[in-house]
Amino acid sequence: MKWNREEYIELMTFGRVERQMFVELFGPLLGLEDEWRAQGATEDEVNLTAFDFDWVQTAWCGVNTWLCGGYKSEVIEDTPEYIITKDSLGRICKLCKNSATISLPLDFPVKDMDSWLKIKPWFEFNEKRINWDSIENCIKQQKEGALVCVGIPGGFDAPRELMGDEGACIAYYEEPELMKDIIDTITDTSFKILDRVSDKIVIDNIHIHEDMAGKSGPLIGPNLVEEFLKPYYRKIWDMLSSKGTKIFCQDSDGDMTPVVDAFLDCGLTVMYPAEPAAGMDMVSLRKKYGNRLAFKGGIDKHVLRGSKEDIRKELEYKLQPIMRQGGTVFGLDHRIPNGTPIENYRYYVQTAREILGLPPVDCKSKGWARTAF
Repeated sequence: MKWNREEYIELMTFGRVERQMFVELFGPLLGLEDEWRAQGATEDEVNLTAFDFDWVQTAWCGVNTWLCGGYKSEVIEDTPEYIITKDSLGRICKLCKNSATISLPLDFPVKDMDSWLKIKPWFEFNEKRINWDSIENCIKQQKEGALVCVGIPGGFDAPRELMGDEGACIAYYEEPELMKDIIDTITDTSFKILDRVSDKIVIDNIHIHEDMAGKSGPLIGPNLVEEFLKPYYRKIWDMLSSKGTKIFCQDSDGDMTPVVDAFLDCGLTVMYPAEPAAGMDMVSLRKKYGNRLAFKGGIDKHVLRGSKEDIRKELEYKLQPIMRQGGTVFGLDHRIPNGTPIENYRYYVQTAREILGLPPVDCKSKGWARTAF
């Protein structure tokens, strides 16, 4: 079912709950479509439109808060197994075609303050970063029920893209001036852009991508979040929330439990995908934080490769009454994994809808949209 912005905002801010929202956040992993076809799935099932998922129309503000400029991207080597490219940051990247959808950088442009200062102008503010025609279009879409969204660079993710995981983590301790200059630059740019835009339109949903954790926990602790990331988050959130923004959503895989309190202090209101395999349990977190923190995802994707009993047990736990009082968009914690039988997936959808009190799948409804935003 298609939701409008008012319904979605009410749900994610613990307001009225007229019905539950059941979605697919990301879609299938590479290769699953062929597995499903071999098992007799219809094309509507393969492209997920057969399952009558909930979704909300989004309108993304026409702004660029990240790289403005950079190198010309080029292909260096292309084989049946992989492709090697040079990207706009100047990184040499490798994509394994049969097993991945995201390229792996093999090197990084920032090694020290001098190398950062050479590319810093690409991240500084200029008026060309705002497409005012796109903003006018967003205003029209918002009046028609679209959720207006904007993305800003991650306070951890941006330095990691420039220096790599190891380089960024070391820089917090060995080159704090470099780290602060990078974050101050993206703070200044994002603030100047969004301050101007939010004078013309209410931004409903801020999205920030971090991906800063694994199964053993986050790559930085609450002390570094407090020192380096909080000034960035709070400057953007305090300004936008004063102008009507209601949702501040963070995307990070892994176990973020040790830094939840720190990010709540930063102004964050939503976390996803709440990955169970890494130890994230959105039910326990809801009991601890109540309506201070909303979630998207949270259902263990790996149970879909088990038995139907496993699937039902997971759903009965994750979809229990405390999670149905608002602040939850129910869905898998990431992409549908390879090895998921189509029959299990059908059972998962049917059972979840039953528990959530949703009507049976409407075969005439063919809407579906990725809800990772």
